[in-house]
Amino acid sequence: MDAVLFDMFGVVAMDQSPTVREAMVEYSGHGHDAFWTAYWAPRQDYDRGDLDGPAYWQAVGELLGTAFSPDRVERLLSLDLESWSRLNEDSVELVSELADAEVPLGLLSNIPPELAARFEEHHARVLELFPVLGLSCRIGHAKPEADAYRWCLDRMGATAGDVLFVDDNRSNVEAARALGLRGHVFTSVPELRRALGRP
Repeated sequence: MDAVLFDMFGVVAMDQSPTVREAMVEYSGHGHDAFWTAYWAPRQDYDRGDLDGPAYWQAVGELLGTAFSPDRVERLLSLDLESWSRLNEDSVELVSELADAEVPLGLLSNIPPELAARFEEHHARVLELFPVLGLSCRIGHAKPEADAYRWCLDRMGATAGDVLFVDDNRSNVEAARALGLRGHVFTSVPELRRALGRP
């Protein structure tokens, strides 16, 4: 089997917890739509490591017209980390099988500094499955930027056409395909197993 480059959130780890998402909106004191528009606007800079957590949340607050106090920033940061911290154990099992079969593996994740540190502390067993770790805040590039994929290809020593990129975000998969990688839009572990020929 050729190399496989995985996304983290929505594939190896779960998407944001709906319960914690609601708690974040409620704690912010703003409406749902306004909060999430402000949340995502500076997220690429945060994922790339251009902002740390406090600077990111201050930027979100400015977009909402609110100056979050340090205590509120700390709480929002804590909730945000909690919301992204659940693993998809079925995906982890599949990755473990691929690692045991000596399939070349890489991880390309849009992940901010504090969340990367949390995964390194609490989920090292998962990160260790990937010989190439393309954590956006550490490599200075975030999907769908072309250099994020190129960074991983270079470290994997692989030709683009020999790598299957797996992500739940179609735009990220399309960006990978534009560079010559093969792409799989993740919807479920059973479907991915079929795509990989591993029932």
